[in-house]
Formats: sequence, C-alpha cells, structure tokens
Amino acid sequence: MAMTPDDVLKLVKDKEVKFVDFRFTDTRGKEQHVTVPVKYFNKEKFELGHAFDGSSIAGWKGIQASDMLLMPDASSARMDPFTDEPVLNISCDVYEPMDGKPYDRCPRSIAKKAEAYLKSTGLGDVAYFGPEPEFFIFDGVTWDVGMSGCFVKIKSEEAPWSSGIDYESGNMGHRAPVKGGYFPVAPTDTLGDIRNAMVLALEQQGVECEVHHHEVGAMGQNEIGTRFAPLVQRADWMQILKYTVWNTAASYGKTATFMPKPVVGDNGSGMHVHQSIWKGGKNLFAGNGYSGLSDLALHYIGGIIKHAKALNAITNPGTNSYKRLVPGFEAPINLAYSARNRSAACRIPYVSSPSGRRVEVRFPDPTANAYLAFAAMLMAGLDGVQNKIHPGDPIDKDMYHLPPEEAAKVPHVCASLEEALGKLRENHAFLTRGGVFSEDFLESYIELKEQELTRFRMTTHPVEFDMYYSA
Repeated sequence: MAMTPDDVLKLVKDKEVKFVDFRFTDTRGKEQHVTVPVKYFNKEKFELGHAFDGSSIAGWKGIQASDMLLMPDASSARMDPFTDEPVLNISCDVYEPMDGKPYDRCPRSIAKKAEAYLKSTGLGDVAYFGPEPEFFIFDGVTWDVGMSGCFVKIKSEEAPWSSGIDYESGNMGHRAPVKGGYFPVAPTDTLGDIRNAMVLALEQQGVECEVHHHEVGAMGQNEIGTRFAPLVQRADWMQILKYTVWNTAASYGKTATFMPKPVVGDNGSGMHVHQSIWKGGKNLFAGNGYSGLSDLALHYIGGIIKHAKALNAITNPGTNSYKRLVPGFEAPINLAYSARNRSAACRIPYVSSPSGRRVEVRFPDPTANAYLAFAAMLMAGLDGVQNKIHPGDPIDKDMYHLPPEEAAKVPHVCASLEEALGKLRENHAFLTRGGVFSEDFLESYIELKEQELTRFRMTTHPVEFDMYYSA
C-alpha cells in the first residue's frame, strides 16, 4: 500500500532520519537533489512544496522567471543506503509557484500526464513497463578533450586487452574473449559480489530484483533484471537503479557507466523495455494472434514501428547512442517484430502464462530519460491502437543475413542523433495528444540536444587523424 505523508513522518521518526533529500529529474534524465535538515521537514512540505531556483537546470527556466517548487511524492520515500547519516530520499514533481500547476518541462510530470491520458482514452487503466538497462563496470577511466589533443583510456582487469599487464597482485589470466562475456562463472566473472551488493541495496529501497548476470561485453558489462511496475513508478525505480549502480561501484573502488557504446569493437549497452496495457486486472496484450498477442497488442507494435524514428530522439538521446545501433552487435536496428529475432525492434518474449504477454521494444538505451522514454513509447503505441495501425507480417528469419532484395524492404532506426531530431521535429503530433508533451517542451528538448550535436560536430576525433592525417 502506498505511503501517505503521515506514514513518511512516522518513518522519519522511526529511522531517526537526520536529513530529507528531495530528488527530481532534469530534461536530460540526470537526477538532481536538494537536502533539508529534518527539523525543517514537516507535513507542509507535501502541501506547499519546497522552493528552488530552476534557472540553473539546463533547458528549463530563464533567470527572469526562475522560482519553482518541488512537490514530494510520499509514495516514493525510501532510506538512502549510501550515506553516513540517516537520509530519506523522496522523488518530486516540479510545479510552477504562480499557478500551482505541474511544470510542463518536468519529465516526471509528463510521465504522469501519459498515465492520465491512457485512462482518459478508456483503452486501459494501467501501463506496465519493465526496462532491462545494461551497464559497464570498469576499474577506472580517464579522458581529455583539449586544443593539444584528445584521448580516452579504459582500465579493466576483466578486459581481454589486460592479459599482458603485470599487476602487483598477479595477473589472474581468466578472461572472456571479445563479445564472449555472457554468463561465465567466477573467476572469469569478477563482478558477482558487486552485483549482489547492488541488488541488496535496490531491495532496501523498494526496487524488486529478479535476476542479475554478466553481459556479452567482455570488459565488465552487466545487467540487473528488475520487476515490471506502472509507468511512473518504474521510471522512479530506473533513477534509483542508476544511483545504486554508480554508488555501489564507487564503494568497491570502481566506476560504472550506462553509456551505450563506451568500448570500440564489443557490444554496447541497450535498455530493452517490456510493456503492456491492462484494464480491470486483465492483460489486454494477450490474445489469439501471432505469438499469443491480441489485435490491440499488434496495433500497439504498429504505432511503435511507425513512430520509431521520432522516438529515437528520446529513447536514444545521445550521439553515442548511434554507435550502438549498427549491424553485427545484437543491435535491434530493424523496424520489424518477431517472437524470436533479437535484431528486430520489437520482440515478443516467450511466456508460460497469458498474463505475462508483453512487447519488448529493443532499440532504447539506458542514457534515455526513463520518464520521457516510457511516456513517448506509450503515446506511440496508443496512436497505433487508436488508428488500428497494423505492423505487417512478422520477420522470424535472421535479418542480418537476409538476401539483399529482402533486406532492402526492412526499414531501420535512425543512424544518427541529427536524423532522429529531424524526425521528431517532423512527427510529434502523437506525443502532444491530451497535452502530454507540450510543443514548448519538445522545442526546448530539441534545442538542448542540438547543442550537444554542435559540440560533437566541432570536436576533432582521433579516428580522423587515422583516416586523414596523410591525405
């Protein structure tokens, strides 16, 4: 049962909390916070909010209208497992103080609007999401970008390239080959204890974990499988998971990253997102169609595929995202659906019960802002349902080795952030239905991402020396 403000105040007393940390998420998906000593935390915070300056948050207010309010959500309260003193963390929505309404650039508020829109359509009363974010754990990473040159150096004792290093404690010698890191036991998998610690910390914060394992990337790629939940709650859990992964790794003297493609020549990190719509306790994706799907589920897939290139701007929000979305690395670049093919944008997982029937959208990556990504995919899927967009026939063949004439007929996701932003600018009416995403927010989002694109374009890359220095 969800906690109330009174429950939170009792928890503060029972746990002898010293500080309350108000958490909110910016446009890029980065969690921000402000901390209040417990003597200044009372029930009024839930009614009146906590004032802060929004002008320093990228893509938000100008300095001339910077006052904003954090409105804590009592149901999200949890103890922080990483602080020396007892600290209570609470996820917040951002409100406008002048009219008392949710700020239309607040990602969590947008996600709440998406949930409300689903209910308003009468199509369903809850959308469940279950992301699978992958991440790397390295021993260390250094980089520099400057006028005299640029570099990046990854340190990983697990990595195949470390076989020739004479470590002070000795070289263990047990290593997975490139793209061979899936499921080996210790001592090849050196990160089991760290993942155990991450899972225990997540469970302490109310995030249910179902599985964890080493992933394909040989130099420390991992995955922690967490349980599905309603859209906003699951986006909250995604923020908790990132916080937990980063801080647990740091406590072991290591560093973790959700960057989609940090390593050249090995698998990148994706975030496959399982999703389904329910009404009256019934899974509406279960039916008698392909792979046990209902017509509603097939139309939902149709909407995802139709709007995939616009979605890419939100689900794959960085220039690095498109270094993962290339053939040959289990990347789901093909805009098709399949019950078996992992190179398809939408996969239908095998389940033993109709209640588990769902769609797995495979092209997103974990740098996406979970609130925005989940909301955008829901809106695309609902557009497919409302307009009965059929996704066509499934493709169960190996799409990486299709004959050229067949391969040419299968559309792909975007190949660059620039292309994705252009597609979003052209095609976003499906996002603005019901006032879920505002035109103002989308324009501010595109402008923010174009700033990243411009910086990337202007920066000389080391590989250009390889290709052009002697030209």
